[in-house]
Amino acid sequence: MPLTNIQYDRIFRQYEEKQRKNRLEAERRREDVYGRIPEYRGLEDAVASLSVTQGKKLLSGDENALEDLQKDLSNLKAQKKQLLLDAGFPEDYLEPSFSCPDCQDTGYINREKCHCFRQSEITLLYEQSGIQDMLKQNNFSLLSYEFYTGEALTLFQNAVKTCQSFIKNFNSDYHNLFFYGTVGTGKSFLSCCVAKELMDQGHSVIYFGATGLFDLLSDAAFQTKNRDERQSAYSDLYRCDLLIIDDLGTELTNQFTSSQLFSLLNERQLGKKSTLISTNFTLAQLRDRYSDRIFSRITSNFKVCRLAGEDIRMYKLQ
Repeated sequence: MPLTNIQYDRIFRQYEEKQRKNRLEAERRREDVYGRIPEYRGLEDAVASLSVTQGKKLLSGDENALEDLQKDLSNLKAQKKQLLLDAGFPEDYLEPSFSCPDCQDTGYINREKCHCFRQSEITLLYEQSGIQDMLKQNNFSLLSYEFYTGEALTLFQNAVKTCQSFIKNFNSDYHNLFFYGTVGTGKSFLSCCVAKELMDQGHSVIYFGATGLFDLLSDAAFQTKNRDERQSAYSDLYRCDLLIIDDLGTELTNQFTSSQLFSLLNERQLGKKSTLISTNFTLAQLRDRYSDRIFSRITSNFKVCRLAGEDIRMYKLQ
């Protein structure tokens, strides 16, 4: 899901505000220098006058005009620098200052987005993902195997490898992930790890708990208030690079939710948009809870990872 025009306008306004502040700061500094070094203005006027005079000489055929101009400008520059230093200013006090020197706060370098622009995009992606705060406590930098033993350890290690492969090949291969297992075994943690890595690469990720997801789908289908806004959010579910559905099965399951889930999974598959689902259900419970076509869609089109063990969150409380 790309950023909306409104979101891009927000980024552009941020750059316009940076440029405005830069201009105001440059004007303030120049007036500060003029007030404390009256002769500095005279040197700047001399630069402009000299450029015009030597330019006329160059046009009239004086072959030495350009070389003379460069020497005179260099001399005036040195005088200006010395005046600043003598008055206690840094020698670059009047040089333009930018938040990003690489693009000079334009957002672009040679018509390509600057790294600072990409970072602005990523920041907005984090905001709209719904898991910005969660990622502070759930990411690969905090990965630990200390609470796992035996089969549970092997399963978790395999799931981590699957996640890392999913991230590594995200741009070249279309895949989906399905985590299932008992409560507190790391399903949501790994979901957040994947989300953070992909968002840091600039991919759009949307996270929903199952209950919140189906509330949104229901509102989009039946509510008329703020319909445009709801339809936009509904559309984002189909277009984002990765959709995470956490705790599938906690929602009130009925014919409507089953139909909406199948439609969502089917449309995302057709668009080659990846989906990550986690649930506390076993595969047998998943089959009994949802339609055969949903069960078939997940088991045939998702990389299935089982996790097991004790509830890690309870260990951490001890």
